[in-house]
Amino acid sequence: MKTISYQKFLDNNAQEKLRIRIKTDKGKVIDIVVQYESLIENKWLSIVRYDCSHGFFHRDILYPKDEKEKQVISILSLEDALNYAEQDIKDRWEFYKERYLKKLRK
Repeated sequence: MKTISYQKFLDNNAQEKLRIRIKTDKGKVIDIVVQYESLIENKWLSIVRYDCSHGFFHRDILYPKDEKEKQVISILSLEDALNYAEQDIKDRWEFYKERYLKKLRK
């Protein structure tokens, strides 16, 4: 079994990042985590996480005060799920961050 972990910044200020972990066995993807984190008030906070814990691929939208919203994503191939999760976060991180900040201000 092999684990690959890396991160990519989504902005030019290095305050928005995509953290990715992929586990493979004999070249086949067996587990993934794709997480969007934002530097807010000098702390890295998780805002969106895709993974396949609980036995199924899903998205957790995370909010302040340990609130979260779980959404099942019907993609069977983990390779496709990995691509989907990464592209969704790249396309929508600003939307996810704004929603998080609105909850933070309440």
